[in-house]
Amino acid sequence: MKALMPVEMIEMKILLIRGEKVMLDADMAALYGVTTKVLNQAVKRNVERFPRDFMFQLTKEEKHEVVTNCDHLRRLKFSPNQPFAFTEHGAIMAATILNSPVAIQTSVHVVRTFIRLRQMLSSNAELTRKLADMEKKYDSQFKVVFDAIRQLMSPPEVKKKPIGFRPHGKEE
Repeated sequence: MKALMPVEMIEMKILLIRGEKVMLDADMAALYGVTTKVLNQAVKRNVERFPRDFMFQLTKEEKHEVVTNCDHLRRLKFSPNQPFAFTEHGAIMAATILNSPVAIQTSVHVVRTFIRLRQMLSSNAELTRKLADMEKKYDSQFKVVFDAIRQLMSPPEVKKKPIGFRPHGKEE
């Protein structure tokens, strides 16, 4: 089966909202080759297939944050509707109610992308567990090494420069 869209492109459309990895209705509709309106109408006709752990509607604040942080979602800024967010299971269910060849094929790629992300998180958790086990086993002999590895595993801290005017000769 030929990939319709690279996994990396799908990964970029997966957002973390309310602690869940989700895709917004606009992105899913584009992937499945339908309009957002068609996707949402199909969901409303089959609402019993979409419990809260499959799909939820964003609040105004969540929508504002998504529009602010995701360039590809700027068009949502002027939409009067609050977008829907679909979890991995909701994305699969959406493909089943759309039932077009593109939706079916794309759903396979979406599922693989979610699985790949889950595996990456799992392997990082496994690495953290193994590191903790080794640290217990080898005591303080290698504490410096373990601390350095942990520091390398965590994302770098972004230092912000102060904004505004600082009078000459005044240092903080």
